[in-house]
Amino acid sequence: MVDEGMPLPPINPEALYRHLRHLTETIGVRLAGLPGEAAAADYVAREFEQAGATVTQETFPVQARDVSEQQLQVFFDGAWHDAGCSLFANTPGTKGAWIEAPLVFFEGPTGYQQPDLGPLLGGKVVLHLGCHIESRENYRRLIAAQPAGLLMVDLRYPGAVALADAIFPVYAASCGAVPSLNVAFLEAWKWRERGATRARFRVVGGPRPAESANVIADLPGSDPAAGVIYLGGHHDTQADSVGADDNGSATAGLIELARVLATQPRRRTIRLISFGAEEQLSVGSSAYVRRHRAELAREGRCMFNLDSIGSWLGWNVLSGSAPRELDALLPAYFARHGQPYRRELGVLPYADHFPFVAAGVPGLTLMRPNCAGGRFFHHRPDDDLTRVDVKLMAASLNAVAEFAADMATVPTLPFAAAIPDAEHAAVAQCWEDLFGGW
Repeated sequence: MVDEGMPLPPINPEALYRHLRHLTETIGVRLAGLPGEAAAADYVAREFEQAGATVTQETFPVQARDVSEQQLQVFFDGAWHDAGCSLFANTPGTKGAWIEAPLVFFEGPTGYQQPDLGPLLGGKVVLHLGCHIESRENYRRLIAAQPAGLLMVDLRYPGAVALADAIFPVYAASCGAVPSLNVAFLEAWKWRERGATRARFRVVGGPRPAESANVIADLPGSDPAAGVIYLGGHHDTQADSVGADDNGSATAGLIELARVLATQPRRRTIRLISFGAEEQLSVGSSAYVRRHRAELAREGRCMFNLDSIGSWLGWNVLSGSAPRELDALLPAYFARHGQPYRRELGVLPYADHFPFVAAGVPGLTLMRPNCAGGRFFHHRPDDDLTRVDVKLMAASLNAVAEFAADMATVPTLPFAAAIPDAEHAAVAQCWEDLFGGW
């Protein structure tokens, strides 16, 4: 616990709600590289400054998904039928022209066992069961087969609404890309059931070079040699989503953490970072780590990241790579606030803590799923204010605030600033395959 002589102010649920309303209703969709994301970064910077932090913004290049029109039609029962869709970030549009081709169903979890994909997929619109292709070699083979386009089905959320997502930037840059549209699971089911044979689509717009930004707030410590405790989250969203939970919950939370922690004495610096472009695979976090790699090796002590922490129903999950001593320390903080969590061990490369782990800094991400696949409103337009409980968010954030305040104050950290030896090989493999390495 923090020093009783310096009581830690509580996280304010009303302030969380105010920040969430501004992010979701005043600003709205916050796609990487577009004005909504820039407005969110500026808002976070202003609020950090008002809390008393020293604030900087660091820009980095990104491919913005700039789409004005998208249409998809599928042929079954002797007629063309309209369907919802969302162009994947980092994949091209069609300049408004229609692309039409035979439709083929490809079962992604087992389909890559086939030695030659060309005869099956070449020149066709491929309904790809599974929206994440977690192997660059599989993606290379898929693109080398020269499909006319991809219809990606998210296996995590078998719903009736097309979600939004992205092809990993390194995959698109190294292997190329074809127009790729996310489609709803239940729509794909219907097409298979009804014997759909062809598909056609058109997209106006697509990726274009742009800039995103990380917003960095420093609460300096008294001893520069004592190192830095990092707190993180991302302020961007997926297409057509105002992202109240993903990740307005963490953005509002970081602002409140800055306010609460600014009042405390510190030996170590606390650095809060609101990352841009997480939704394309931690582009902002990896840009920060690449830019500050030497500094992280010298000063980094741990990264505690927040992502989608506000769901009304659900359970808390803590994922990432940390030494045993840190894992032993954290449960008591959350138990004191009635927010126990389930610890999921192993390497998780799909959140903003991971680039820090790749740099050798212990990194964890707190999330709150509400179904086996994550959150049922994930990357959808209905991820709005009705999905989050600010009082629940405040309870978890109070635990994070106490942990950060204690770790910034203790003379000697009770854990080593290192990731488990057993995870080094898996971390290096993920960093190389998914992020392109150093």
